[in-house]
Amino acid sequence: MRNIRLFLVIFALVASVQLSAQSITPVPLIVRGGVCNGEVCAPAEPFDYTQPFKLSFEGVDAVDIERLTSAAVAAGLNVKRVEHAANYHEKGYLHILIRPEMLPNDEGYAISTDYNGVIITANAPVGAFYALQTMRQMVESGDWQTGIIADYPRFEYRGVLVDISRHFRTVDFLKRQIDMMARVKLNRLHLHLTDAAGWRLQVDSYPRLTSYAAWRTPHDWKGWWYGDRTFLDEGAEGASGGYLTKAEAKELVEYAADRYITIIPEIEMPGHSDEVLAAYPELKCTHNPENQGELCIGKEATFEMMQAILDEVIAIFPSEYIHIGGDEASKENWKLCEDCQRRMREEGLESVEELQSYMIRRMEQYLNSKGRQIIGWDEILEGGLAPNATVMSWRGEEGGRMAAAAGHNVIMSPHAYCYIDAPQDAPYSQPESIGGYLPLEKVYSYEPIPETLDEEVGKYISGVQANLWAEFIVEDDHYEHMLWPRAIAIAEIGWSMPENRDYADFRRRAVAIVDRMIEEGYSPFDLKNEIGNRPESLTDVEHLALGKPVEYLAPSRYYAPQYAAQGDATLTDGKRGTWTYSDKRWQGFLGRGGVDVVIDLEEVMTVRSIAADFMQICGPGVFMPCLVEIAVSKDGKKFKKLADIEWEVILDELPSFKTFGWEGETRARYIRYKAHRSKYTGFLFVDEIIIK
Repeated sequence: MRNIRLFLVIFALVASVQLSAQSITPVPLIVRGGVCNGEVCAPAEPFDYTQPFKLSFEGVDAVDIERLTSAAVAAGLNVKRVEHAANYHEKGYLHILIRPEMLPNDEGYAISTDYNGVIITANAPVGAFYALQTMRQMVESGDWQTGIIADYPRFEYRGVLVDISRHFRTVDFLKRQIDMMARVKLNRLHLHLTDAAGWRLQVDSYPRLTSYAAWRTPHDWKGWWYGDRTFLDEGAEGASGGYLTKAEAKELVEYAADRYITIIPEIEMPGHSDEVLAAYPELKCTHNPENQGELCIGKEATFEMMQAILDEVIAIFPSEYIHIGGDEASKENWKLCEDCQRRMREEGLESVEELQSYMIRRMEQYLNSKGRQIIGWDEILEGGLAPNATVMSWRGEEGGRMAAAAGHNVIMSPHAYCYIDAPQDAPYSQPESIGGYLPLEKVYSYEPIPETLDEEVGKYISGVQANLWAEFIVEDDHYEHMLWPRAIAIAEIGWSMPENRDYADFRRRAVAIVDRMIEEGYSPFDLKNEIGNRPESLTDVEHLALGKPVEYLAPSRYYAPQYAAQGDATLTDGKRGTWTYSDKRWQGFLGRGGVDVVIDLEEVMTVRSIAADFMQICGPGVFMPCLVEIAVSKDGKKFKKLADIEWEVILDELPSFKTFGWEGETRARYIRYKAHRSKYTGFLFVDEIIIK
């Protein structure tokens, strides 16, 4: 076949050829315009993709012929299937050639376009499918020229988690997201099927999981979580929820497979199991049975249930991996549970961390016996990692580093870059969310293989995943708004080589994709209207207290260690906070004393204003102060009060920022700033105490 050798040569020259694509996302490895015949090359010219194409296949079975033909039609190509290989000298051919081991991996592809037609070369049908997605983007943009595109993904795993437990999503909604995932070459849909808020998959062996634990009141998670957390029987008055029937789940699996996407189901264990225990309370620990969300590991019935559930999950989902959760189990009830303590004695376990590991190992052994592998959140490292487990690192990168160093496959998903339930623009302009600030640019900046990781260890990093938790996301259009375009950034991170990535270019392409999605009825975040970061954070502020010492008075001396920011230097370092309290600029106070600090200006001087900013994000428990006291002193002993600023703290769905300050004129060396927590307690966050 002509051009095959050329493709191999091109791939051999990857390091020396790096050309940008004008319209393709994720950006391909190589784009070379023009047509070569021996040593003579003609320049690139626009390609007429509107012409009729004779579509032919070589090395493709009937199922994949159907899938690829559908993909060609979806790409906007006018194709007619022919039974024989196209005559390459005849105008208007599209030939798909599958030959194993011709390209670096099965998802790679090469596209050769000349004046007459197109040849797609790949190791496997999935590579040809991705070639057709590339062609679709070129058709949609009108940017298709003669030449060669050679491409393959950097990582095997490029995923998105969709949470349907907190708020149920229908099959039709999920299909829409699968369609978009396929267009940008995402290949794993991690389906979060179970959590405290609802069980979302039909299980015949334990029917109350869907007849009872899939239904609640009220519909919105926030009202339920902060209310009485009631579950209802299906069909009961006020019952809200839903679940996937086995038929629907199989339909979804098939739909995804037709787009070469694997669905990975997650069945949470042993934590996040409130709904399971509501339906089957006999699986609770003996201690404090009315208040727990963790399965009792001491009871053999727990394992019988989980194994039976997994049997039914395996029958529906053909994925190699089954996600078993493993995160955020409190473990406190296990310490006092008679059954759990007996289990620990029998198995020689020294800690509740090892007790959780015991359960994870048993689940892994069971799934391995069925030909499957487990994925778990990085907490499964605690107490010893199951032998064949893949770790999904979410609390940062450390868990991923540890697992990779031990020879385990790792999927990087750190919350600072990959938890796309945070607002992606100025929070006041966005729908209610859990809080924080994660713009597209920050997502795109993520590098899944840390620089400090040894090259051999780095080989265990299998990919990257965006996680969209749905606690505060009730409506479908809100979910799409949060998902896109940040999931597109994850797609490019997972596919394209770092040296081929450029945010300015990506953003230009993402804007075009978003515009197209809106035209098609999706509800992505409209990048063209992006506000950007908090203006106050963009430049350092000069003021009298800059760099001056700060004394933290007891008991507020103990600012929350996880939100220490720059420690004792934070409040006078000249750095204003961004939209998120996790930026190491906002300092968080959780103690009963609130904020109580004294700033030493180191000499008596004229002071005309004293002010500080606070934020309020009710979802994660961040509130304004109810009272701010400002006082000054010349000697640090006798203080004169300048202001008592009272504020009625009201629960609000949208984040807000407020300045609490005094203006006037006084002489002082010492400034005391005290902020009291409201009746809602929670955190106080302050970024800088500005004195002028």
